[in-house]
Amino acid sequence: MAAKEENLDDVIADLVDTGDSENGESPPAFEGIEASETTFDGPPVQLTERAAQQVEKILSEQETDEKLYLRVAVEGGGCSGLSYKLGLDHKTDDDRVIESRGLEIIVDSKHMMYLEGISIDYPDGLDARGFTFENPNASETCGCGSSFAT
Repeated sequence: MAAKEENLDDVIADLVDTGDSENGESPPAFEGIEASETTFDGPPVQLTERAAQQVEKILSEQETDEKLYLRVAVEGGGCSGLSYKLGLDHKTDDDRVIESRGLEIIVDSKHMMYLEGISIDYPDGLDARGFTFENPNASETCGCGSSFAT
């Protein structure tokens, strides 16, 4: 079994440049962002049938006794400013658990403001293959669709 991957929030904290403080260290990522309830009327995060099937396939290939969830997150970077991140991870106290097509998805509360209402698909054709994102919060996206700005 492969070594346990870093927690996605730790990776995000390392990648997001939040400036420097007086002691030369960067403050924690998302400092000053208040986790708040959003008022979006639709599903908070949803998977298409094809995306759910692909996630189920990936989960079935994992050789672990621990419960893993699909984590949807954002990180600083990419052509448009923020990039989408998907991965399997363990649930933390800061996570919101969302169900879509029978799968439990976890999203850190601080990321929800960027992801509320997102639809994740998995096209498997000649012109596109892999996870794609349709985000109603994005004011612009890059050509490949993996990064966005709000």
